[in-house]
Formats: sequence, C-alpha cells, structure tokens
Amino acid sequence: MTTTAEPFIHPALFYADPQEYLAGTVPFVREGLAAGEPVAIAVPGENLRLIQDELGADGDTVRFLDMREAGRNPGRIIPGVLRAFADAQPPGRRVRIIGEPIWAGRSAAEYPACAQHEALINAAFQGREVSILCPYDTARLDERVLADAHATHPVVIPAGAGGERPSEAYDPEGVVARYNEPLPPAPDALADVLSVTFEEDALSVVRHLATDYGARLGLTGLALENLALITAELTTNSVLHGGGTGVLRVWSENGYVLCEVRDKGRLTDLLAGRRPASRDQRGGRGLLLVNLVADLVRIHTGPDGTTIRSYLAR
Repeated sequence: MTTTAEPFIHPALFYADPQEYLAGTVPFVREGLAAGEPVAIAVPGENLRLIQDELGADGDTVRFLDMREAGRNPGRIIPGVLRAFADAQPPGRRVRIIGEPIWAGRSAAEYPACAQHEALINAAFQGREVSILCPYDTARLDERVLADAHATHPVVIPAGAGGERPSEAYDPEGVVARYNEPLPPAPDALADVLSVTFEEDALSVVRHLATDYGARLGLTGLALENLALITAELTTNSVLHGGGTGVLRVWSENGYVLCEVRDKGRLTDLLAGRRPASRDQRGGRGLLLVNLVADLVRIHTGPDGTTIRSYLAR
C-alpha cells in the first residue's frame, strides 16, 4: 500500500462516505494481519463498529479503542494510545495503527490541540517501524481541517482515488507554530475566577485553594482528585522551570472547570508531556500526568512565558 522507504509511515486517508472509509481502512488492517504485524484501531465509536463488522472474526487479534474516549484530550493520544500500543510489541516487528483524532463535533478549543498532535506524531515516531493511517471525513470536516491534514502528513490518499501520493504541503513544524496561539482570556468578572500568585512555599496552600474552588464549581470524586494533581504538577513545574513563581487561575466554562497556570518559563521541547515515562525515570512526569488525566490541555509558549490550561468535565 505504501511505497515510501522511510521506516515511519504516516498517510492521511480522505473519505467521503462509509464505503470509501472501509475501502481505505480494511485493506490496511488486513495487510498488517497477513504480515504478522500487531494492529490497533483507535477511531470514533461509529467508525469503530463499521470496521469491526467488516473484519468479522479476522479482527479477533486487533486492539480496538473508541477515540472519543481514549483520545478525548489530543495531548494524551501519543503517550496513552499510540506509544502505549507500539511500545508493548516485540522489538523488531512493524506495528500498524489506524488513528482518527479529528471528527465532526470537535470544539473550537479542541481543534488546535488536534492539529498540533497530528504534526507531532512525525517527531514522536521518526525512524521507528510504525505505520499510522489517519482518516479524514471530507463530507463533514471543514476546509481548514483538510488543508491542515495535508500539512501534517507526508503522504495523502485522496478520497476515492485508491492510491497515495506525497503531500506537497507537508510542513508539520509550521502547523505546530501556527497553533501555538495565545489562549482566550479568562472571564472578565474576577468574582467568577480564582486567581492566585504563588511561590514555592505556597504550593500546598494553592492546591487546597484550587480544589476547594473546584468543588464549589461542581467537581466531585475523581475529577476533583485530578484537579488537585493538575494543580500540584503545574505549579511545581513553574517553581522548578518557570522562574520560581507563577499565577494560578480556576474557573468554569461550557461545562468544564478550567485550571490555568502561567509563568515566565519557555517550553522548548515540543514533545514534552507526550512521551511515556520509562520505568527508571525520576521526575519529568508532570505534564505527562496532566495530559493523561485532563479532558483537554491547551498550551501557549513564547519569549514572555508559558500558559498551560487544563479542562476537566463537570
């Protein structure tokens, strides 16, 4: 199916209807199974059922994941879905994955993180024996999304074409930079926002303030525990890497509780928070943990500092 000589293969598959979807995805899966390659499929539930029904018993050894759940936060797809599957396979064996992180209904807040995720896959798997096919629905996704797909994938498969070609618009670094955009401001009404400046000696106090405020906003149980973890990890990172101080804000918006930390540091590692932690790793897990528990993470970084905003559904 793929002619590139690169070890890592990352085509975008464009489809306009279920027939084109199955014509592009099922042969990809069957080729992998015939070659003895481990196969995982992480796509939205309705598409997952299409592929499962078409494969029948041939899909018994395939790992199926509903991307609406596993990839709700685009920032956890690389470490929690793609790398989690690929790293668990025997060394020296090519791995095949279908990943569909962008679907109609993704919010305006989610989409920039989705586009950056697709761009960063190329760096995360460079040089590895992995094939990741990413389907795009041309009937339901807007033109900007489809154009970005050409920029984040070195190879594209046009809808109904049956064959692939190199993408002339391939520019993953440009996509990452373009969506490194300032985040919309917190609400103007300060009474509705917890805002606290912190230093190292106040981290415990700030964590309790954030969780108390999150409970007032409607978080309970595991979501409230995750807010405490997010607050602890982000404020600690600010103290260690962001100039020793920062500003924490917590508020509610569109059914989510948002936790934002701003500091004077600059995030230069594009894959920070997207690499699985090794067993012997000490420290450096903060942003990874945040990605794994949050429903969405948005980041803006530049010469004046870094803002990390996490969303938790109420």
